[in-house]
Amino acid sequence: MTPEIIDIHPHIISTDLVRYPIAPQHGHRSKWSATRPITFEQLIAEMDEAGVSKAAIVHSSTTYGTNNSYVADSVAQLPYRFTGVYSFDLLAPDALTTFDYWLARGMGGIRLFTGGATHQSDGSWLVNPVTFPIWQRCAALAMTMAVQTTPDGLSMVAELAGRFPAVKIVLDHCGRPNLEDGPPYANCAGLFALAKYDNVYMKITPRTFDLAQAAPRGAEPFFAKLVEVFGADHLAFGSNYPASAGPLKNLVEQGTACFAALGDEERAWVWGRTAKALYPMLAG
Repeated sequence: MTPEIIDIHPHIISTDLVRYPIAPQHGHRSKWSATRPITFEQLIAEMDEAGVSKAAIVHSSTTYGTNNSYVADSVAQLPYRFTGVYSFDLLAPDALTTFDYWLARGMGGIRLFTGGATHQSDGSWLVNPVTFPIWQRCAALAMTMAVQTTPDGLSMVAELAGRFPAVKIVLDHCGRPNLEDGPPYANCAGLFALAKYDNVYMKITPRTFDLAQAAPRGAEPFFAKLVEVFGADHLAFGSNYPASAGPLKNLVEQGTACFAALGDEERAWVWGRTAKALYPMLAG
């Protein structure tokens, strides 16, 4: 059985530097966005080649800072196939106004970006009460929060999950797990502890594939463990393409190899059904 594939973590970069100027968060542009960018049109072609039906396009903070215009303009062209996951400053005095602005421009989810290739903070602003009105608005709208953090930030994710149980939280790159010890993955105790929160989900990307494939006994035991701990209905595929070097078809094939030990029903959830729960606008 071939499941429907929905990608909840591709990025796009425009060639129009006038309409969409480069203004990366913290002033440092990501290398991938400069050396192997893809446009919205290229993403569509790659999706068609890879058999990916729909996508939640994640705004690139390391290219455009908090200006989500390129993703917004792209999503508006094909709203039945795409939604946007946007980033903005939740600490700003006008954050709720900004929320409403981007909501009107196709925002299907929010990404809280604590760092990545170009910058890493301790992420302590995640639990600043100033941001809580945004979480409350997300709860009212059933809008998903994607959080990029390191294992050091998992306690803050737990705090937010407990405080806002109506908000689905999906962890970018599966929380960047430490798999060096192999099964039963004692170093992932903090990650697995998040399973007690029904509103916490894991985003499985090629970074997760790479870590799992390099771990003792390979990838299959880790993904079986994730299903055991969280349930397949709390796991979703995100390509991270082109931050993860493609083509997209190769990244899907890598996922197919990593998920080989899962059952058909489990794969159906990971490849597409969970994405529809996180981003209901992609379920139509």
